Amino acid sequence: MTQISTQATVFVVDDDQAMRNSLKWLISSVDMRVECFGSADEFLRAHQPGRAGCLLLDVRMPGMSGLELQEVLAERGITVPVIIITGHGDVPMAVRAMKSGAVDFIEKPFNDELLLESIRRALSQDERQRHLQLERAEVAERLVQLTPREREVMDMVTDGKSNKEIASDLGVSAKTVEAHRARVMEKMQAGSLAELVRMALLCADPADA
Repeated sequence: MTQISTQATVFVVDDDQAMRNSLKWLISSVDMRVECFGSADEFLRAHQPGRAGCLLLDVRMPGMSGLELQEVLAERGITVPVIIITGHGDVPMAVRAMKSGAVDFIEKPFNDELLLESIRRALSQDERQRHLQLERAEVAERLVQLTPREREVMDMVTDGKSNKEIASDLGVSAKTVEAHRARVMEKMQAGSLAELVRMALLCADPADA
């Protein structure tokens, strides 16, 4: 099982107080941190976007619905994994929520262990996302240290071109390309070509990383 950060919090948003209390007891019983909110607005007022965790969200609530809260989070760039809690009649809404990025939906009445396993998966996903964001930021910091020519050479190298091809394209000697390439590897702290390619993918298109 993936190790979950002890700082991660499960945020429960449900207008039913009895359900909130039940979920708080269940989640706390396995030593996970949990905070409960009676509405989407209450959650938004209190939430700090940088916090690690996942969101356990009732799909149908007075005021802002779970789907509407998802939209607001997306607009604000908040990528916290969302698990939808739904009644039987709300399954079509839950499917819409999944299509909008929710990681799972759980039907009431739910099995405690299945819900806890879904929460663990969501927290693991959040941890992976945060690690990837940190890695991407570190790579971006290294990229700005490259000269324009070094960046050009890096782009060609990671596109699969040989030193000879790069030299021909740039109108320089192969030895010059080798020197640029060595500086690129050093500045990017890349131990191999494969590692350099992954770094290029990280910053070019997150979906490819």
